[in-house]
Amino acid sequence: MKVIAVIPARGGSKRLPNKNVLPLQGMPLIAWTIEAAKKSKYIDDILVSTDDAKIANIAISHSAKVPELRPKELSTDNATTNDVILYTLNKYGTDADIVVILQPTSPFRSHEHIDESLELLIDKSGTSVVSVTECEHPPLWANTLPDSGSMNNFLKRSSQFRSQDLQTFYRLNGAIYIYKIKELLDEKSMSYTNGTYAYKMQQKHSIDIDTKIDFDWAEFLLSDKE
Repeated sequence: MKVIAVIPARGGSKRLPNKNVLPLQGMPLIAWTIEAAKKSKYIDDILVSTDDAKIANIAISHSAKVPELRPKELSTDNATTNDVILYTLNKYGTDADIVVILQPTSPFRSHEHIDESLELLIDKSGTSVVSVTECEHPPLWANTLPDSGSMNNFLKRSSQFRSQDLQTFYRLNGAIYIYKIKELLDEKSMSYTNGTYAYKMQQKHSIDIDTKIDFDWAEFLLSDKE
């Protein structure tokens, strides 16, 4: 089976401007994901979908393919990852069997994680695999607040337990999404079904860079390894 990786990397970023090209330990953030994909035993081609020429040039310099810059309608704040992936697959992925979607904001996701996720897909005879990690805090301890700030009924009675007495909760970590292409194109949605399986990753590998604090934390962790 042919496996392709698609890395969606839009140029605009409001919370952390130019985040996909910021140098993390001397290497552009997006390059961490490209290099991980290149080391995979199973990925045959790496496609970067971007609307930004600088991102495209960096991707090409790291041996990824950028067939074209994104159309304008896929470069707005309203364009979804689902829209970008379906467009890319319909145009460039119809000869492939499996797509591995890798967000460039997960620099601690390694080629081992990618390969283990692909092996899970095959072992389970699934249609998709999505990476998750343990929640840092039980979601039962969270709620919205009214304008008054009152915490009346903030927690349900069933939530008032010690954390060690609660079940383990998991959240999406944004690092890996794998789909069988035919099923994804038929469904036209990156949905989760009975054929979707969770690939569990440790929290230390699940850092998703969206703000400067995230970026600084990633820098610190990488420098601490040296």
